[in-house]
Amino acid sequence: MGDYIDGFVLTIPKARLADYKRVATKAGRIWRDHGALEYRECILEDPAAPSMIPFPKLIKARPDEVVVFSWAIFKTRRQRDAANRKIMADPRVAAMCEETKGLVDCKRMAYGGFTNLVSL
Repeated sequence: MGDYIDGFVLTIPKARLADYKRVATKAGRIWRDHGALEYRECILEDPAAPSMIPFPKLIKARPDEVVVFSWAIFKTRRQRDAANRKIMADPRVAAMCEETKGLVDCKRMAYGGFTNLVSL
């Protein structure tokens, strides 16, 4: 298992979930081609969080949206950084940008790079 994780939380219009799945599948292949050990895109199914802030509230999801929790795992940050440079230069990513118009609101998307603290 890797020790560096890129994590994302975003919203997708419910009516465009099939479109997002198609784009996310392409993205996962690109990330894996450039060194990601694992790539996941997950749809929030259980937002119940007694005494905690649920993801929909945190990301300000509207009733017509679903919350997506995603991550890619890399061996190290150095490998993640190198992979991201290659990913951003990959012509397949530029082509996907057209597909994501109106699909992903990057101003409401959360992102971060994480070091692994516990792995069991």
